[in-house]
Amino acid sequence: MGVSRFVLIGFGFRAAAFHRVSEALPGVRCVGAVVREPRRRALPVPAYGDLTECLRQARPDFVVTAVPRMATPGVVAEAVGLGLPVLAETPPAADLAGLRALWATAGRSALVQVAEQYLLMPAHAARLAAVRSGIIGTPTQVHVSSTQQYHAMSLIRGLLGVGHDPAAVQAVRTVAPLLDPLDRGGWTDDTEPRPATTTIATLDFGGGRSAVYDFTTNQTRNLLRSRRLLVRGTHGELNDDEIVHLPAPRTIARTALTRRQSGHDLDLNGFDTETITLGGEVLYRNPYAGARLNDDEIATATLLDAMAAWVRNEGPPPYPLAEGAQDHLLALAVEDAAAGGQEITTTVQAWSTTEGEG
Repeated sequence: MGVSRFVLIGFGFRAAAFHRVSEALPGVRCVGAVVREPRRRALPVPAYGDLTECLRQARPDFVVTAVPRMATPGVVAEAVGLGLPVLAETPPAADLAGLRALWATAGRSALVQVAEQYLLMPAHAARLAAVRSGIIGTPTQVHVSSTQQYHAMSLIRGLLGVGHDPAAVQAVRTVAPLLDPLDRGGWTDDTEPRPATTTIATLDFGGGRSAVYDFTTNQTRNLLRSRRLLVRGTHGELNDDEIVHLPAPRTIARTALTRRQSGHDLDLNGFDTETITLGGEVLYRNPYAGARLNDDEIATATLLDAMAAWVRNEGPPPYPLAEGAQDHLLALAVEDAAAGGQEITTTVQAWSTTEGEG
């Protein structure tokens, strides 16, 4: 297997994360970045003023976009116009009009994937494997209270298996003071609670399948707020890292999902995630054991490797544009329902047709 070359478009927080993770991967190499404006602090790769120059000099196999959502459709369309496969940061467009325009411009090229990583995180990947094993029967409801908008919708859709089915969405918002000790930059050392908005939504996909979305401002990073995930099924439920189910007649069992984390106490192998098991079954095995990556980095690494394999025609598409667009469609419906106080029902979009999903 050779080394797949990619370039970044953007020099921000997410671009730095993609570059950092790629350094740990033997089969993927970042060979440059396209930057519209010079930055004082840049990544240790060649910088190019435009994508055409970058393509000519760096000869990438694919590009990764890490720009603000308003700019993403433009840079994706430019890359597709040059015949380059794209891994686009989430969300792929800012609003519904942007999603529709992006699909019309680039969707049918089949060159665009979306960098949705949440179902690839070790804990979520293990939970998804458990649900798909049938241990809780057919999943009927998912509660997510951990991450925002499109990421949460990806978890809901994946765990519930609803595909692109329309949803009836209702939502409310409340505001209350909350201390915010951590943000993207680290410890804030802020000792004053600030107003934080909580959005709670229900999504009804029909056929007895539903979801609850619960998110508070900065909950992803605010460790004063728990992250919770519940999947209810016909034969039991998964509650975070525990499954209650019926293994035999008149027998209720609670079985834990157990993470094997090296580096504790006298385990001198180094700090790392190794496996997540359910009883004697391995639900997840870390493909990057020894690289000392955190869960988000493991998911990002999995995305980059999957993208490289897909570009080489050696693997399936990691997360097609149609899936990322559907996630954001539902997220926008939640925001609209909360803002307007009325139920919003999503409709079938161009990317959800049989032809669009191909």
